[in-house]
Amino acid sequence: MTPSPPLTLKRIVPCLAAAIIPWCAADMHAATNATGTPLRDLADARGIGIGAAVATRPLAGDSAYRATLAREMNMIVAENCMKLHQIQPREGQYDFAGADALAAFAASNNMRLRGHTLVWHQSAPGWLKDRQWSRAELLNVLSQHIATVVGRYKGRVCCWDVVNEALDDKIPGLRTSLWHDVIGPDYLDHAFTFAHAADPRAKLFYNDYCTEGLNRKSDEQYAMLKAMLARGVPVHGVGFQCHFVFDSYPAPETLVSNMNRFADLGLETQITELDLRISTPVTPEKLERQARAYGEIFRAALEARNCTAVLTWGLTDKYSWVPAFFKGFDAGLLFDKDYEPKPAHDAVHQALSIDAVSRGSGPKL
Repeated sequence: MTPSPPLTLKRIVPCLAAAIIPWCAADMHAATNATGTPLRDLADARGIGIGAAVATRPLAGDSAYRATLAREMNMIVAENCMKLHQIQPREGQYDFAGADALAAFAASNNMRLRGHTLVWHQSAPGWLKDRQWSRAELLNVLSQHIATVVGRYKGRVCCWDVVNEALDDKIPGLRTSLWHDVIGPDYLDHAFTFAHAADPRAKLFYNDYCTEGLNRKSDEQYAMLKAMLARGVPVHGVGFQCHFVFDSYPAPETLVSNMNRFADLGLETQITELDLRISTPVTPEKLERQARAYGEIFRAALEARNCTAVLTWGLTDKYSWVPAFFKGFDAGLLFDKDYEPKPAHDAVHQALSIDAVSRGSGPKL
């Protein structure tokens, strides 16, 4: 799997003003689902969350986007507007407009809201990068930022990606970053501790990519989280991003085995950023292969002992990040650019429908 591209390339959608908030749940659920039972109803029956990353611009301006989200998903996650560079663009000055809009939309449509992300090496704004900090100063910045953001959404965000992508891809250990280099490797412990203090009931996750299968990086992630738990760090779950190519992804049994070993540590697991990009031109045959992959991954999540949610990184190919980041690829999501359900959607629908032994009432979050 290709690592996440640099932040400077990311098509980041600006957070918009809170004036867009007044959507009512009745309007959202009025849309007709031509494919039958909405995915969220099937997921509720299985006791698992199903969701999508949400961008603020289409949430504000695209009624079909809002209606499809509300109809099909029981969870949403902030795509960009909760990241540090957007929510605190200037030191001590916060812009909550986009995050507040997401929280309002989730509440009005009976959805769980994931927070993403409090600490990420690629989301440091200029005011943070362009200054020489002492360890004590940067710890205070970290503490204040987490207390402010998590505290604002206390009781409204079910789980947070506290630290995102801390492990290095090429060499063992943590990647170099402002947080690591100034505070030290224990910045993760501090971040989770600060988040827990701000909202003791929120589930706190570590999130990363290329850790979905059994490999060197996932072994490191396992050892790191096991050690954090032994130190008493309040970490409750691990997120597997799952940005895959439609015909190249870990075997389902490997996904299950990997998730289960983290469950054995007492951790929840979630698939947090799933997409299966297709090489262009996109053909019916490729869409069918993508559908098989989606079905296998969802069945793996249902089989794993403590997987509580699967979220795709976007709702519709219309607003997907894939074409801008992976030249020659497109069409990674469940709905096409006209909001029509793709074969992948139908495969997920089937995976949630068959052998529907209930895992409880609603997502176990």
